[in-house]
Amino acid sequence: MNSIWAAITEFFTGNAGGVLALVMLAAIALVIGAFVLWRRTGEAKQPVLMVLLALIAVANVLIWTVPDGSGVAPIEQVPD
Repeated sequence: MNSIWAAITEFFTGNAGGVLALVMLAAIALVIGAFVLWRRTGEAKQPVLMVLLALIAVANVLIWTVPDGSGVAPIEQVPD
């Protein structure tokens, strides 16, 4: 169990691109889950909130990856 925790900690501290990929996968899962929840229950509140959370996650990824006016993305300035 300790080695799994060490691998997870290393992934999050040493791999910023991997974290962004994980956030994008979570956003996709949220949208799919929202659709499934909406189709099964007919409710709208929770699926809408799930889609809103997915949009916020995608916006955060874009903030980190889209280059500014000088052509440098913020993710490139993170030290390794």
